[in-house]
Amino acid sequence: MIEELQNTTEINEIMSNEELLYDLADLFKIFGDTTRIKILYALRVKEMCVSAIAELLNMNQSAVSHQLKILKQSKLIKFRRDGKTIFYSLADSHVVTIIDQGMDHLME
Repeated sequence: MIEELQNTTEINEIMSNEELLYDLADLFKIFGDTTRIKILYALRVKEMCVSAIAELLNMNQSAVSHQLKILKQSKLIKFRRDGKTIFYSLADSHVVTIIDQGMDHLME
């Protein structure tokens, strides 16, 4: 009974934080686009520049840049500059986990 009350309290605390739930929903919306998933999956393997991603996905650089901007704003990817070239990679291991867990779920 006490464990049940603790769980209920925890649920109520999370449910009352509308902003946190809104942010979580926004995060999952980012994964709702096939192009962004392809980019994330490619960056899961290695860091890449815009032109390499565009070539891999058979897209123009402008379209890839637009998707990279969305992924950067969502803090799912990071970038580093090497001269004039910008290389993109996944932001952290959490992004890898989300991708891997999604694939594991689909493969069951």
